[in-house]
Amino acid sequence: MIDKFDNTKHDSQATSVTPISPERFDFEEYVAYQYPLEERCRQFTQADSGVLVYRRMRVAEVFAGGCSDMKSSLALQLGALKASMAFKADIPNFLEPWYGLGTVASAFGLGYKWEDGLAPAVDGKFASTEELLNADFRPVAETEIGRHTLRMTEYFLERTRGMLPMSFCDVQSPLNTLSNIIAPDEFFMDFYLNPDLMHRAMRRCADLLIDFTRIQEKMIGHCLVKPGHGFSSSYHFSGIGMSDDTVTMMPPECYLDFAVPAMTRVGDAFGGTVFHSCGNWSNKKNDIVSIRGLRMADGAFSLATDPGANPTDGYAETFADTGVILNARIVGGADIIREKVSSLWRKGMKLIIVTYCETPEEQAEVYDLIHSICQ
Repeated sequence: MIDKFDNTKHDSQATSVTPISPERFDFEEYVAYQYPLEERCRQFTQADSGVLVYRRMRVAEVFAGGCSDMKSSLALQLGALKASMAFKADIPNFLEPWYGLGTVASAFGLGYKWEDGLAPAVDGKFASTEELLNADFRPVAETEIGRHTLRMTEYFLERTRGMLPMSFCDVQSPLNTLSNIIAPDEFFMDFYLNPDLMHRAMRRCADLLIDFTRIQEKMIGHCLVKPGHGFSSSYHFSGIGMSDDTVTMMPPECYLDFAVPAMTRVGDAFGGTVFHSCGNWSNKKNDIVSIRGLRMADGAFSLATDPGANPTDGYAETFADTGVILNARIVGGADIIREKVSSLWRKGMKLIIVTYCETPEEQAEVYDLIHSICQ
């Protein structure tokens, strides 16, 4: 199999599923399925080294316009949970009241624009960091997006009778939030020309995120799995997952001085920091693994997953014996997974391989292959 990105696909990591209404979903069956997998997750967290396999059931519609319709989103996600049970794996899938990357941006009065078939995008930008800091802001829970997310969380909990695992909504790091709502020419200059303002803006975004996530945490209660969103998640994992994609455009000194303190401020409130970036962040892997309180780092490791995927070289040496979990997403068949996992694995690694095999038979082959390599 050739490892290359298929640009004809709407979502390279998505799986087509059949929606299931809450009335037709077998909750007891999923709880029974989930229980032994959660035990494997518990053992993994306590071990110094090991591997788990997660067959992620990402539904394309839920990560696009479908996230605005809580009834449709839940039915699609229940269909994904049902479908996941046929695939051999170590980590169960979970529900997510997802609502795009504008959660904290909404606090500054910015709404969403919706384009057919696409995820919602933040509508509007501030001309500078100073303009953002001078703007009125309010708690996320008081915004239209925040209220919708909390209603969606409540709806999911009510219709599933609090029996199924659920995560926080999509969470962007303070860096990602600011880079999406400040004009890029001024944003990157302000790290050098207005560092005090940038520190204040990062801290403000962190505090807004903490306050809203605490509300979600209280609502979800015993159903909460961490770190949430696109990460492999479990009742036994810790931390809060944040998308930090702008890291790929940042010089290391700016990233460490400005972005990391704000991200760890959020992480400290929820049991640790969990990092994700799309694209290739391999040149910053040493900086990232050294983030205080880091629990997990997520990246793409095949071109079929992400056209700017990370090379596998050096990751085992960087992450082994640190206790930080590497969550490696790999779209591809057995040959590609064998190559990638063989490079990523060494004793002392805490490694999660995220697969997207199309059939249960292929998944079973890949599952056994991964575990045979990581001994």
